[in-house]
Amino acid sequence: MSHQESGASMRTVRDVVFVDGLRTPFGRAGEKGIYAGTRADDLVVKCIRELLRRNPSLPPERIDEVAVAATTQTGDQGLTLGRTAALLAGLPRTVPGFAIDRMCAGAMTAVTAVAGGISFGAYDVAVAGGVEHMGNHPMGSGADPNPRFMSERLVDPAALNMGNTAENLHDRFPSITKERTDAYAVASQDKYEAARRDGRIQPDLVPVAAMKPGQGWTLHTVDEPPRPGTSLTDLAGLRTPFRAHGRVTAGNAAGLNDGATAAVLASSDAAAELGLPVRMRLVSYAYAGVEPEVMGIGPVPATEKALKNAGLAIGDIGLFEINEAFAVQVLSFLEHFGIADDDPRVNRYGGAIAVGHPLASSGVRLMTQLARQFEEDPSVRYGITTMCVGLGMGATVVWENPHHADYSGARPANSATHTVSEGAA
Repeated sequence: MSHQESGASMRTVRDVVFVDGLRTPFGRAGEKGIYAGTRADDLVVKCIRELLRRNPSLPPERIDEVAVAATTQTGDQGLTLGRTAALLAGLPRTVPGFAIDRMCAGAMTAVTAVAGGISFGAYDVAVAGGVEHMGNHPMGSGADPNPRFMSERLVDPAALNMGNTAENLHDRFPSITKERTDAYAVASQDKYEAARRDGRIQPDLVPVAAMKPGQGWTLHTVDEPPRPGTSLTDLAGLRTPFRAHGRVTAGNAAGLNDGATAAVLASSDAAAELGLPVRMRLVSYAYAGVEPEVMGIGPVPATEKALKNAGLAIGDIGLFEINEAFAVQVLSFLEHFGIADDDPRVNRYGGAIAVGHPLASSGVRLMTQLARQFEEDPSVRYGITTMCVGLGMGATVVWENPHHADYSGARPANSATHTVSEGAA
């Protein structure tokens, strides 16, 4: 029986566009951090509400799905987070939601998961994001790894400690010295501070009011982790906690952080219908597995797969947003593709070494920063967001700039840059 005879309709793949993305200011995890005493789900709710405020032409009832990632899905990061966040944000009860875990690539996976649904035609508009409150839920808290991992040597014991995997990556790439990683870390801090001074960070932050006993309420409008003015001398003497006389320190790695992100994705047709801005078009994406004990190399095969899927080469990429879990991980990617440590296409606003890495939330931060760079630089046609993932994986998404003269998708419905939230200056 044919499709027509059975009543089924033929489906066509639809273009998926990134409409908008934002995040909370990132905080340092722990009782002294800005979000000590704040619930994780409240952070992501702030992001969803702000997305609706910034995009008034999007009726809440047109949102077809809410996907929210968290690595430690318990307590205030549990209970099917996408659904509970949708309800808490005041979305209609008809809007469903679900939770995702791919460790550091949680928010990135939330985006690609709903993008697949949009492309297939199951959704027109979806919200995707992630949250990690590492103060409330330290990495690995409550985890119970199967003893077979060790007894049957399925993975190297180092694979269960991310810092150890970074030291292993140094072993594999002896040309990546501690001096190089420290220099990269200083550059990350400097680039972030320059972007902040130039007003490139604040427009995509949603202010968060948090309360601490005895201190009352404070409105947080800036990131807490950056350390502007960090020098090579400052980093040279830091201890190496993962190995005696090692190379990985708190200065050339991302810290332990709290924060949330969220984005709106849509079909290009729905964006045009609703008058939503088109800030990027999704071209392709890929995930790849690698040896868990050197998980930092994961972005390399993931990027190769994503580029192959897109019919592109590394030379076609004009901007790179690479999550800086560890400096050695970024440098191993750059070295593999023959890209200089200080290539101006890479992390123009700095990265996680400066701003922080609240695990499952970071993927959308990369996308939001890439979207803003696309607006600033219409000479760039393609960019990527990529990251390494715990237990030996990599994740990469290829995006197209709608402001480029040769953009192959629908033209932006409204290419105006969003203004900073009230009170976030």
